[in-house]
Amino acid sequence: MGLPLRDEEFHTYGDYRHWGDERRYELIDGVAYAMSPSPTRHHQEVTGEIYYQARQGLDPESECRIMIAPLDVRLPRGDEADDQIDTVLQPDVLAVCDPDKLDDRGVRGAPDWVVEVVSPSTASHDHIHKRRVYERHGVTELWLVHPTDRLLTIYWLEGEEYGKPEVVELAGETEVRALPGVRIAWDALVERLPPQDP
Repeated sequence: MGLPLRDEEFHTYGDYRHWGDERRYELIDGVAYAMSPSPTRHHQEVTGEIYYQARQGLDPESECRIMIAPLDVRLPRGDEADDQIDTVLQPDVLAVCDPDKLDDRGVRGAPDWVVEVVSPSTASHDHIHKRRVYERHGVTELWLVHPTDRLLTIYWLEGEEYGKPEVVELAGETEVRALPGVRIAWDALVERLPPQDP
């Protein structure tokens, strides 16, 4: 099942910036996809914990910055003006290690690490559409976290494409390869999640 569309029109960041705050959207190749009205408490807890641990583990001398949604990540095709960009996403957690990609509007260009916390209603969109966009724009490391299934799918950029994904349980610790020294510990977080359905 796909996410609902705003309409059938082609949109750019110039349009996007003037929409009201009553509903959030992401743009993929000019198509405006409606985001979930409000993430669940468990989604927020997983997102917040990953952000917190990544910030704590990051070398204080690093130029990398860890950020959390909502934050616009504009993904230009080339050197077009901001208002002409047709792909704008809001990853749950992200890291950017090139300070030149950061500005007052958020991020322009591919982050080094992106985390999407997947819910059953967004799983196909995240795994198909967003994964392709992140790959095309050169996001080095992509994590798709499945709290319901207690799984983590990791994509790593090999040249211009993602290699075979690594799928691991949300258990023990997982290293963030794009951020040396950063590891995410899962056990205490998973204990706070609702029990899995039998």
